[in-house]
Amino acid sequence: MRYWLFKSEPNKWSWDMQVAKGEQGEEWDGIRNYLARNNMREMEIGDRGFFYHSNIGKEVVGIVEVCALSHPDSTTDDPRWDCVDIKAVKPLKRPVTLAEVKADPRLSEMSLVTSMRLSVQPVTPEEWRIVCALGEVDPD
Repeated sequence: MRYWLFKSEPNKWSWDMQVAKGEQGEEWDGIRNYLARNNMREMEIGDRGFFYHSNIGKEVVGIVEVCALSHPDSTTDDPRWDCVDIKAVKPLKRPVTLAEVKADPRLSEMSLVTSMRLSVQPVTPEEWRIVCALGEVDPD
């Protein structure tokens, strides 16, 4: 299993909206960055990810799971753009803010710190465990 972080502006797509989609999940569409798209192309069913509220809140609020492999993005006819589907798994008991992530020296190399603008990012297993502990949830 691999780990990821998915950024969303909560006024456009929030954690509550993701949860409301239930087991079917939702396309993680609209990504127009080649590196983010390539990250999605690497994903497998069952990979886990952090759901991150960007711009407003700037915090990890939940855990999602990839439920459909990379496929054409339904929001465009341009064949260059793919997306995966994700479903909500569980909220963090305590949201983990960007400020907390930046302040933790163990997370200094996390993509959230080093590649702040990238909307779909890899997360290492160690980063996954640390953020889950900060959010007071079981990493498994």
